[in-house]
Amino acid sequence: MDVNQYLSRIGYSGPVQPRLDVLRSVQICHLRSVPFENLAIHSGGNLKLDLPLLFEKVVNQYCGGVCFELNGLFSWLLSNLGFHVTLLSGQVRNEQTCAYGPPFDHLTLMVTLDGQRWLCDVGFGPRGFLFPLSLETSAPQEQGHRVYNIRADMDMKTVAWKQEKSGVDSDWVELYKFTLEPRCLEDFAEMCQYHQSSPCSLFYCKSLCSLLKPSGSLSYVGHRLVSTTFPTAAPGGALEITTRELKDEEIQGVLAEQFGVVLNSPLTPKDETIKPPPVMY
Repeated sequence: MDVNQYLSRIGYSGPVQPRLDVLRSVQICHLRSVPFENLAIHSGGNLKLDLPLLFEKVVNQYCGGVCFELNGLFSWLLSNLGFHVTLLSGQVRNEQTCAYGPPFDHLTLMVTLDGQRWLCDVGFGPRGFLFPLSLETSAPQEQGHRVYNIRADMDMKTVAWKQEKSGVDSDWVELYKFTLEPRCLEDFAEMCQYHQSSPCSLFYCKSLCSLLKPSGSLSYVGHRLVSTTFPTAAPGGALEITTRELKDEEIQGVLAEQFGVVLNSPLTPKDETIKPPPVMY
């Protein structure tokens, strides 16, 4: 771990004491600099949960990764900055089936600071929260044009969100549920392999890359480039979504120009229907 190099990679140059304002700033800088992507799976590579290899991939090679990679590496950075970090197992809710994935489906983080617990996540893609969410309240937590809350049910907690300022009154949508039981990176190895080989996995069925922008987000899937502009504060403001169809020969150039990801091997674009898993959680 080279802390200064990592902070330079994400464009952060502020104080480094383990404080809440630092945690918030480092998370948003990470989201705006490091893409959420699975391109290695579709360009002849694979995902390995080894911290030095992840540092080489994300920091030195300017690639991104999936939750296991990004939150695993982010936890290493936060620990080196003096934060108390706990790895947690999450289960992502499928937007089509409304069912949850199996345990260890998602890696998220809890940071304990001055007796308060915060949920941190730089590996959930466009629907993720911009800043750490407090685990000490079930009240709504507003972040820009979105509102999040964390609901408790026995020993399980669920992250939900809804769009604000979207021109319509939206309902709460559950994103993922998780427990507070401490985990280690090796606990996620089996699910990491599953997501690289199962037709029931989003990562196996679709080549994707997304990055948070100050005014919205940019996402690539298969042969599509989707740009989303957040609503303005003006009354009636709504999300603006534009889609551009890409030719095969355009894709790697777009990934380099728009996301900063330069692939060393040819990419096989993929956008297949995800097969429902045999077991619903």
